[in-house]
Amino acid sequence: MYPKTIKLILAILTIIYSIYQFYENNIGNGIALILLAIIFIFLYFKNEIILIIFLKLRKQDFQGTEHWLKKIKNPESSLTKKQVGYYNYLWGIVCSQTNLTKAEKYFKKAISIGLSMDHDLAMAKLSLAGILIQKRRKREATTLLNEAKKLDKQKMLLDQIKMMQQQMKKI
Repeated sequence: MYPKTIKLILAILTIIYSIYQFYENNIGNGIALILLAIIFIFLYFKNEIILIIFLKLRKQDFQGTEHWLKKIKNPESSLTKKQVGYYNYLWGIVCSQTNLTKAEKYFKKAISIGLSMDHDLAMAKLSLAGILIQKRRKREATTLLNEAKKLDKQKMLLDQIKMMQQQMKKI
């Protein structure tokens, strides 16, 4: 994983060299270098390790996910703010398999930092509500479920929300 400042420096240097290639009438080289700079800029906003982690998570490989999460050292300085939110969100998902207290801490941190997409934020709140239901904290869980319902504009989590509300009635 490269620090975000190195990615920006590489993007700027690549753009400068592509301008030089255009000046020398090497149009193909200039276009290729601009495409390379776009990749560096993309990796600034979307961390390469977090992309790998999402692929591992999609395959339900929690051990691989945890392995790649451990590779991110000092996330506050090497990741952007939203990436730190996703870092904590992913740790919450991994820890929810074994340690609910740790998972609760990570989900709360991810929610407080914020996530880019409303759907992800709704999923984090829904997961946190599930943990709180298991810990018999009904009032906090109800608040989180209502917030998740508001954030779920495409009604993708409607079944899970209804299921959790039924579980809360049993408490």
